[in-house]
Amino acid sequence: MFSFPFYFFSCKTTQQLPNYLERINDSTGKGALVIPELRIQKGDLLSIQINSLSTKPEIDQLYNLPLSTGAASAGAAMPGYLVDNNGNIEHHRLGSLHAEGLTKNELAVEIKKRLTQPVELLANPTVIIRYLNFKVTVLGQVGREGPVSVPGERLTILEAVGLAGGITDYGKKEKVRVLREIDGKREMGIIDLSSDSLFISPYYTLMQNDVVMVEPTKQRMKEADQQRSFQKISMGLTIVAAAATLTSIFIRN
Repeated sequence: MFSFPFYFFSCKTTQQLPNYLERINDSTGKGALVIPELRIQKGDLLSIQINSLSTKPEIDQLYNLPLSTGAASAGAAMPGYLVDNNGNIEHHRLGSLHAEGLTKNELAVEIKKRLTQPVELLANPTVIIRYLNFKVTVLGQVGREGPVSVPGERLTILEAVGLAGGITDYGKKEKVRVLREIDGKREMGIIDLSSDSLFISPYYTLMQNDVVMVEPTKQRMKEADQQRSFQKISMGLTIVAAAATLTSIFIRN
């Protein structure tokens, strides 16, 4: 008697799996690769390594954070400086430095000034800055929602989608949204993963803390509505059945 609703809502149309770059022809040798330079944001964790011409390593070490316990091996990750809500870092020797909105090179120049002016603290210092918490977040119709962390400082939208398990058969690859924060202001961009304009989009190469959102197709939203309707019908049938059972019990009594 009640089998029809179950059959009706369990039916679904077979979806075509996403075909990335389907509208792109051979473009070997065409166009220059442009990689946008990252700007430091609030919440970034930075590794800052300072070296100089000094022949005494202990002098340079005064301006570097000590390695964490057990991290003395070669290639170990350095402890970092957090960019606070005011956009500043607190260097343990140089004091407060404004970092938000600067590139790594620009911040390195500011640190060199602190080390050489008005008093030369280190001779001919070099400053190497790295991001320690580069990540983006991928949401929506992908295999695995959540943050995607990478050890390097360059991540394309195709790589991020791949690390998130790929776009499901219900995701819109033609309308992927990227939420980005620059200089304290949020902006939204849309990118088509099947288009020949993919590689020239400012959102092809992601920036730290970007949020990538893959929208559901109309078929997915339709099935979600059907599922909600089915749940309501099932709940109604359960209530009706329970009421009928109670009525039957009361009549017998």
